[in-house]
Order: sequence, then structure tokens, then C-alpha cells
Amino acid sequence: MKATIAVLAGDGIGPEVTAQGVSVLQAVASKFGHSFEFREGLIGGCAIDKTGKPLPPETKALCTSADAILLGAVGGPKWDDPNAPVRPEQGLFEVRKDLGLFANLRPVATQPKLAYASTLRPDVLAGVDMLVVRELTGGLYYGEKKKNADSASDLCVYTGDEIRRVVRRAAALAQGRRKKLTSVDKANALETSRLWRRITTEIVAKEFPDVALEHVLVDACAMYLMRRPASFDVIVTENMFGDILTDEASVLAGSMGLLPSASLGESKVGLYEPIHGSAPDIAGKGIANPYATILSAAMLLRHSLGLEKEAAAVEKAVGDAIDRDVLTADIAPAGAKAATTVEAGQAVVAEI
Repeated sequence: MKATIAVLAGDGIGPEVTAQGVSVLQAVASKFGHSFEFREGLIGGCAIDKTGKPLPPETKALCTSADAILLGAVGGPKWDDPNAPVRPEQGLFEVRKDLGLFANLRPVATQPKLAYASTLRPDVLAGVDMLVVRELTGGLYYGEKKKNADSASDLCVYTGDEIRRVVRRAAALAQGRRKKLTSVDKANALETSRLWRRITTEIVAKEFPDVALEHVLVDACAMYLMRRPASFDVIVTENMFGDILTDEASVLAGSMGLLPSASLGESKVGLYEPIHGSAPDIAGKGIANPYATILSAAMLLRHSLGLEKEAAAVEKAVGDAIDRDVLTADIAPAGAKAATTVEAGQAVVAEI
């Protein structure tokens, strides 16, 4: 097949890890007889420096015309002033909103070989295989914001339709897995969560009767992720809760450098990125872990291009590279020689 993939490398380690994602996609195209065209665009801090905008019109047009988007990371100390009117993350929020990417899929699975990389006991980590579906275009991050010298407010708003579409997506994904859906909210304190809980209950009961539904308060879920993570199958939650919980869940895998994500809407165009940030402290050193970006590329193959066999091949290649001890500094055992970013990417390409 032919496909156009927009590559938004962004800031910090973004260019380093996306380069490896592109190399892997090129290897997939070569092996399986596809034709992928890669087009680069600016986003985040580097876009502000060059154009004054975190998402320039040219990048918007590129994203709209592409079949899928591979993104690195945005932000860094240079643009860290919280009072600045223009900030790197605004570009990311804007592209999600413009493309209607309301569902953020973040799979979290553990590899027995890397149990030492987590701070949790191996018996707690055994069998962890969950998918967190985070609502991505509503809630506090997009609500009306007000500020004066002595007070500030961020409005959290959810409509019934926003809740229904992400819950339907999560429940459908649960049907293809272990048929268990955990909805996370704060219904004991927030009206938006009470609406979320009522609508979720109605949808699952009427449209997905084969899916077992449980409701868990967000603070309890944070504890359960550390105490009994293997009990979760699919988790669905609102924007801010999902952002926080999935960063916490990276402890299970051992590193943020192992966790991919896919941001999806109603169309097949999706945005794929590692869950980690721009890591400015290691940018340019060639030591960043590219596996999360490469696994995001696998999700791109699966969800936007419909290439399941190719996606599975990439995921297996990453697992095989890890089994061969091609481990970057964040997951390498103490005292062991760590692989560079390029070496890790090349190991996956070689497996493919």
C-alpha cells in the first residue's frame, strides 16, 4: 500500500527517537512491499522559534493531508515560562482538537526480563497487560481559563456526546480483549464525574452487555495500579485523570521509554507518540530510549493503515531486541553497557 506519514519530531529527544521510528517504518515498507512517504513538519518549541506559532499553518495542512502522524515530543526549559502567552504544548492540544482525536490509547504491558527495572515486586508485575483509553479533547485542559492577580480558574466541562464516543471506543476495545472495562472518575466530588458514570453505565448495559463494567474512583485506581495492576484490562477515563494515571503506570513497565500511544478520532488518521516528554537533560546525547516511539509506529501501522501483520512484526522485533539485551540506559541493569538510541533502533530493524 501507499501512505503519507507526517513526521513531527518536535523538541528535545524528539528528533532522535522519531528518526528511529522512521527507520523501522522504512524497514517494514521494504520487507512487506509498501510505499511510505515521510513529510516533516514543525511543532512545539522549535516551531515557535522559527514561526512564532506552536502549530504553523503549514504543519496543520500537512497533518490534514497525511494518512497518519508520528510525533516525538514538545517543550523544554527554553519555553518553560508558565505565564508565556505562546507555549509548545499548545501545538499538541491544537492538532488533537483540529483532527478530532478524542481517544488516546496507551497500552501498558510488562516484560518478565525487565522486572528489575520497575520498583515493584516481580509478583505484582506478573501478567500486567492493560489498555488505558484517555479522553483527549475535553475537560480541564480545554475548558475556559481565567486569572487575575489573586485567583485563577480552569473550567472542567464534558458533554454527553464527548463521554459516549470515548466510552464506546473503550468498550469496543474491551470486547476484543478480556471483556472487562474499568471506568475511572471522581463521582463522589465532581458533577462531571457523576455525568460520566451515569452515561458509561447506560452505554455498557445497552450496547455492550458482554463487557463487565466496574467504576473506580481515581484515587483508589492510583493505589490499585501499584497493588494489583494485573486486575485491569481496559481503563477509560477523562483527560486529566488519564494523563496522570498513565504516567504512574509507566512504573509497571520500568520506564516511560517503553510506552507508546495512539490518539484516534472517527477517521483513520491518527497521531502516534511516546508518552514521555522531550527529556531536555539527555537531548543530543544519543542515549534516549526509542522503543516507545517504535511501538507507537506499530500502533500507526495497526490503527491508521490497517496493517496488523506488520504491526505485530514490529512489536515482536522490539521484544526480541530486548531479549537480546539491547537495552538503553533507562532500562539497562546497573553496571551493564547500555545501548545507544541508534543501536536500539538498528536492532529492531535487523529483527524485522
